[in-house]
Amino acid sequence: MSESNQQRAGGGSKALTLHFGRDELVIRQRYEVVSIANDILIGVWFVIGSLFFFYDSLAYAGTWLFLIGSVEMLIRPVIRLARRLHLQRLNVGSSSLTEAEHDF
Repeated sequence: MSESNQQRAGGGSKALTLHFGRDELVIRQRYEVVSIANDILIGVWFVIGSLFFFYDSLAYAGTWLFLIGSVEMLIRPVIRLARRLHLQRLNVGSSSLTEAEHDF
């Protein structure tokens, strides 16, 4: 598996391309993808942690999963902040995106 960054047509951000034999996976809007993956993991940790509380023997592990989910809830605004700072650095003076498009 090899990785390469390619310039996205019409935009200033780079796409991440992963090659798997004859196939390739192109990841655009990396910050949004990271934010979505983080949200999915938050849900997974909380669901599994909730199920673990039904069994006394798993309550300790459930507590740790709740802690992990809580830490990931703190990571989400960090991802949004990093995206805003990154966009500002790349597109100084440009306000073409609306506030809602920045916030995911």
